[in-house]
Amino acid sequence: MAENSVIKVNGVTRVFQVPGGEFAALKGIDAEVPKGSFTILKGRSGSGKTTLMNIIGSLDNPTDGEVFINGTPIKGMSEYERENLRRTQMGFVFQSVSLIPSLNAFQNVEFSMRMAGIKPSKERDKRVEECLKLVGLGNRMNHMPAEMSGGEQQRVAIARSFAHGPKLILADEPTAELDSQMAARVTEIFKEMTRKEGITILMTTHDVGLMGAADSIIELEHGERIN
Repeated sequence: MAENSVIKVNGVTRVFQVPGGEFAALKGIDAEVPKGSFTILKGRSGSGKTTLMNIIGSLDNPTDGEVFINGTPIKGMSEYERENLRRTQMGFVFQSVSLIPSLNAFQNVEFSMRMAGIKPSKERDKRVEECLKLVGLGNRMNHMPAEMSGGEQQRVAIARSFAHGPKLILADEPTAELDSQMAARVTEIFKEMTRKEGITILMTTHDVGLMGAADSIIELEHGERIN
C-alpha cells in the first residue's frame, strides 16, 4: 500500500441473500484514495456506491476482500475498535442531514467533538466557530435547524463531520437534495477542506456537473469498477 493512501480497497465483494438466491452488489473492487484528496465515487443508483461506502466506513463487512484505513486492516477489528475508528478518525455526511433538532448549529457541531472524546475548553469552542465560519455560517451559529434552509443544514452537517479533526470524511450523496448552485457550493467547501485541513474526502454522487472538482474519480457500474 502506498504511504500516501488513506483508503485501500483490495478485491472487495459483497453478496446479499435475496429471495430466490444471491445478489452481488460488489464484484471484486480494487481502489485507492490518496491522502488529502477529494475523490468522487461515481455511479448510477444501484451501482454499488453506498454499499462500498458502508464497507469503507466499517458499517458493513465485505463477503470477500479487504479494506485498509491508513494502512490498518478493518478485518479482524472488534466492534469497539471499529466504533473508535469511526468516532475519532472518520467523519460522515449523508443525504439526510440528521441534525439534532433541539440543538442549535453551534451545539450540533460541538456534539461531534464530545462524541470523539474532546473535552470542553475554550479551544473546543474556538474550533466550532472556526468550522462554522469555514462553511459560511459564522452568523448562523445560534440558529436552530428548523430556522435554517436545507442547504444551511447540510453545511452544518459538513462542519460537524470535520470539527473533531478526522483523517477521512465519507459523504454519501450529500448534494442530492440541493439545487445546483448549493451543490456546487458544498463541493467547493469540500475542496477547501482538503487544502486547509488536509482531510481526505470520498463523496458519492451521480451529478456529472460536480465531477470537474474532483482530484480523482472512481466509477462503478453494476457492482464493478469501470475506470
